[in-house]
Amino acid sequence: MRAWLPNFIHRKRRRFCASLMRTYREISSASVDELWQKLVNLADVSWHPLLKSTNVPYGLVPKPGLIYQAVTRLSPIPVRIFVERVNPRELLSIRILTIPGVEERVTYTIESTLCGTYLSYSVTLRGWLSPLIWSFSRPYADRVAKALIEAVEKGTLSAVSGKGKPLKDSCFDF
Repeated sequence: MRAWLPNFIHRKRRRFCASLMRTYREISSASVDELWQKLVNLADVSWHPLLKSTNVPYGLVPKPGLIYQAVTRLSPIPVRIFVERVNPRELLSIRILTIPGVEERVTYTIESTLCGTYLSYSVTLRGWLSPLIWSFSRPYADRVAKALIEAVEKGTLSAVSGKGKPLKDSCFDF
């Protein structure tokens, strides 16, 4: 019994660190270029359910190492966003620095297939406050990929202005 007790107390002294990860995947009829242009336009986040505005000048292309600020819809406190990786027309990985105790990494991946263009949105939260932050942000995170797809397709349909046949959800629409 005495040998077990010090091990239990020692483990109690370690910090608690939780990690949450969720990936959302949506399919779109828009091209990879259209999705990528909407995604990398950091000045226009009107489609994003979590972000309200950024301090990025219009036309700035995201590069690894870029740090900018954004205001969320949940609070008026600005958060810092760090661009980690950029593979043009494929991947955009950012890290969101909100408060100590939470590390959030967001990855957007675009993939072209025969059925359309897939957009994957992955969120990883780490830190001892991550369960609390996840409980507040999950309803918004559930809608990010869908909101981006809808914004791109809405822009595409308004550019076409009703000409041609309507877009359907099947990959066998010829």
